[in-house]
Amino acid sequence: MKFNTAAGALIAIANSAFTVNGFSPIPSRSVTFASRSASFSSPRPISANYPASHRPSSSLTMSAATTFNVGIVGATGAVGKEIVGCLEKRNFPVNTLRIFGSSRSAGKEVETQFGKVTVELFSEKDARECDVVFLAVDGDFSLAHAENICAGEDGPVVIDNSSAFRYKKDIPLVVPEINAEVTKGKKLIANPNCTTAIGLMAIWPLHKLFGLTKMIMSTYQAASGAGQPGMDELVEGTRAVLSGERAVAENKIFAHPLPFNVIPHIDKFQENGYTKEEMKVTWETRKICGLPEDFPVSCTAVRIPTSRAHSESIVALFDKPVDVAAARKALEEAPGVKLVDDIDNLKYPMPLTATGQYDIEVGRLRKSIAFDNALEFFVVGDQLLRGAALNAVIVAEAMIENGALQAKSLV
Repeated sequence: MKFNTAAGALIAIANSAFTVNGFSPIPSRSVTFASRSASFSSPRPISANYPASHRPSSSLTMSAATTFNVGIVGATGAVGKEIVGCLEKRNFPVNTLRIFGSSRSAGKEVETQFGKVTVELFSEKDARECDVVFLAVDGDFSLAHAENICAGEDGPVVIDNSSAFRYKKDIPLVVPEINAEVTKGKKLIANPNCTTAIGLMAIWPLHKLFGLTKMIMSTYQAASGAGQPGMDELVEGTRAVLSGERAVAENKIFAHPLPFNVIPHIDKFQENGYTKEEMKVTWETRKICGLPEDFPVSCTAVRIPTSRAHSESIVALFDKPVDVAAARKALEEAPGVKLVDDIDNLKYPMPLTATGQYDIEVGRLRKSIAFDNALEFFVVGDQLLRGAALNAVIVAEAMIENGALQAKSLV
């Protein structure tokens, strides 16, 4: 098959979307610059500096004039870049931003809203000089360094995006709109798996209303869940098939070729036949929502050939009889949730519309015809934002509000 005009157009569209959605290489952001304490009073409302289509339905407010020394480890990765963006767009009260990296990125400079940034070679000693440190690194790195960074009364708050500490009993696992109070008096906070965070934003207001008794979730996860290498493999594989170079794309990152395919396999299989990705939803739902250790939650995780934003089909069973109108009202009023449910006009959640958004989208809300006292609905959220970077930044905002995060100069 020869490369034709239609195929070329498809590739051009794919490449354009890839860049617009933020997947083109971005220079590493890092930071050392002069104190800006004098210029900060409190963050402006998000409406003042963020487009309406990208605003969270609500954001935590901070009344203090205090600013904070912020550190990021792993800021050159997909999640780390988004953390920097969230700090900028939410007007987080940054005094000094320090970005730590490996020897390959140390010394690089880039302009940010906070001034010219110089990437520093990571050391625990330097990281401990910060008030809060965001870790956007793998679990092995976090296990090796996170507890040392935050140790002692003079250690900073550490918010870890890896899975290293999620299931440790004494370390909070936090979606701030649900359980921000558990951060009080804590120095090390675990960010949940992105799939869990997105789903629970929709589940929590319904749980409060009707009392969740069981949950069945099927996820449709974008290539970006496997990081930049996964996104690159999807784009290159799609291009190779459309151009006629290959009948089936190559695969190195995923278990099977992803272009023009779906793969019902994410992470390692466990003894019970579920994958670890699927079990993360079960374990983390129980911990974040304060549910019993045997609370029934089941998940099937599927990788699909989209660039960004994870989708979830959820069947939620409740203790009380469900009322769709009441459920709609609860979702419309829930922070971080956008109800997109107008089937007459073909409006419902999609990765195309959820990408780059702070809020998750919820739609296709209906009573289940298979189960009593049950609702079925569809959820989509940008997993790099709501499922990772944004969640971490809002955790820090909540800790400012409850006093768990304080500037060392004021302690």
